[in-house]
Amino acid sequence: MGRAAGVDERLVAEDEMRAWGEALGHALPRPSVVAVSGELGAGKTTLIRAIAVGLGVTERVTSPTFALVHRYESPRGSVYHVDAYRLKPQDTADLALDDMVRELGAVVLIEWPERLGSGAPPFTHRLFLADADAGARRRLTAG
Repeated sequence: MGRAAGVDERLVAEDEMRAWGEALGHALPRPSVVAVSGELGAGKTTLIRAIAVGLGVTERVTSPTFALVHRYESPRGSVYHVDAYRLKPQDTADLALDDMVRELGAVVLIEWPERLGSGAPPFTHRLFLADADAGARRRLTAG
């Protein structure tokens, strides 16, 4: 299978994925909206945690599975971590994603973006994780 122009695909171990995520966080322009997709257990929260570290977040980044949104501060502005796994598309408006996206200098990191339906904001980056090598490595696709 060939790669589309502008698509980066690689096999990474967890430490490589964290290093890649931190580098992405350092390089992300503000504002940005990053969609992170993948199966349960693929490493979405681990990758988002690494991106947040690269953005300068010093707090422990945890999964907002039940809270839906966690907000963190970094030296360059707010970082929002959204987990839409338990969200119904008709409830997307309740998240106030538009407010997060409009906040000057904010970065919004969204797990399970496909669950947002038509209420999803425009994404500046799309990442996809999948198991590879019986779970020893992940297939990381960025495009």
